[in-house]
Amino acid sequence: MTNYGEILDGTHCFRKTWLAGRLGALTGLIASTYHVVLYTPETTLEGLMRITKSTVTMATLGAVFAATSCISAELRDAPEDPMNYFIGGCASGAMIGAKTNSFVIGSSACVGLGALAAFVKVGRQQGWTFLVLPRQ
Repeated sequence: MTNYGEILDGTHCFRKTWLAGRLGALTGLIASTYHVVLYTPETTLEGLMRITKSTVTMATLGAVFAATSCISAELRDAPEDPMNYFIGGCASGAMIGAKTNSFVIGSSACVGLGALAAFVKVGRQQGWTFLVLPRQ
């Protein structure tokens, strides 16, 4: 059980939340590092604050998605339903809206992230390939 996708939906919610939060933190750290390198801050403290802010935000979004989709799968008794991923994506979008203090951004992010997450879930169920690895 080292991979997020290997854990069945609706089970091991704490583990899935931890893994998604870690992945979100890593993504936020990488993206914010590029941002700081490309748009150099005036002070080192400002750069560290930018990196911390983005890393914590992305970790929170990942954890909220995983926790919400897992709890939804448990409560609805439908672990393979793409609606669970939509609900998780929508909860993450609502967090973005709360962070920006904007209902419009939150509701748009809710629909957008929810639809994207449900689309990815349907794709995985049907065996679609999102990333093609090069042949050796």
